Amino acid sequence: MDFGLVLQTDPPASQVVGLMRRAERNGFRYGWTFDSAVLWQEPFVIYSQILANTTKLHVGTMVTNPGTRTWEVTASTFATLNDMYGNRTVCGIGRGDSAMRVAGRRPNTLARLGEAIEVIRDLAEGREAEVDGNPIRIPWIKNGKLPVWMAAYGPKALALAGQKADGFILQLADPFLTEWMVKAVREAARDAGRDPDALTVCVAAPAYVTADDSPEALAHARDQCRWFGGMVGNHVADLVAKYGEHSSMVPEELTAYIKDRQGYDYSHHGRADNPDTTFVPDEIVDRFCLLGPTEAHIEKLRHLKDLGVDQFAIYDMHDNREGTIDAYGSEIIPALGA
Repeated sequence: MDFGLVLQTDPPASQVVGLMRRAERNGFRYGWTFDSAVLWQEPFVIYSQILANTTKLHVGTMVTNPGTRTWEVTASTFATLNDMYGNRTVCGIGRGDSAMRVAGRRPNTLARLGEAIEVIRDLAEGREAEVDGNPIRIPWIKNGKLPVWMAAYGPKALALAGQKADGFILQLADPFLTEWMVKAVREAARDAGRDPDALTVCVAAPAYVTADDSPEALAHARDQCRWFGGMVGNHVADLVAKYGEHSSMVPEELTAYIKDRQGYDYSHHGRADNPDTTFVPDEIVDRFCLLGPTEAHIEKLRHLKDLGVDQFAIYDMHDNREGTIDAYGSEIIPALGA
């Protein structure tokens, strides 16, 4: 199993670079950031510094979208980083939640997302693609390589990931839902004539390592990670609006917990002090995240690995960022054989 670190690009950028360097020293192979231009600093500028200050770390978006940047710009930006630092990027992409909504736009349609996945990958790897009806090829790209991984929850999005993406990003670490969604993605890949085992599966979720499993330690860890249930809840609310509150299309293990959700303020997005996540129960935090002493993390990660997860990416937005990175490097990553 590979491991990644996910950060917001809060200033100062030097701190983001420093944490990514720390992650690489601890055995992490991937460094991811959010991509939401209004809420945080521009990630691609910071990627250049991360790549310059590491030797093997791959960087990528978790996630960009096909609406806030034109597709040829996205492709050219990734290709430039690859040309400078040797094919060490991954394009994580989705419909767009915070990036689109904060700018007053609706998330992209799945049809637009599916088209963008193919165009961005083709352009970034030097092939011709059609953009807005015009054939385009970026002539300076030689030997480019850009895996495109898609974030998804709902049945149609999972099918699209299996049909077109190189990898699947699942932003929660609940074993039941992981098994259900990975199965759906792989079946869609198989039905499309693709090799289902060729898709990389990345589970991304907060991890908080505690000194013990005392009630006090676990309560603090839950409070530091409860924001994640609110962030996932934005996507779940879209699914409920589309498929209904009780639908055979989406497991109630994913949808039931948002019944008391009262809206969402993106100024607190992805932050431990988010006041809009009080509706998230402890059970959801425990299911969606990895909490407790290192032994608990190792046990859950082994379960996820058995379900076909290739990478676990840590959302490290809490008050123990360095400690979590170091604990993973010293005990957890070695235990998973990375």
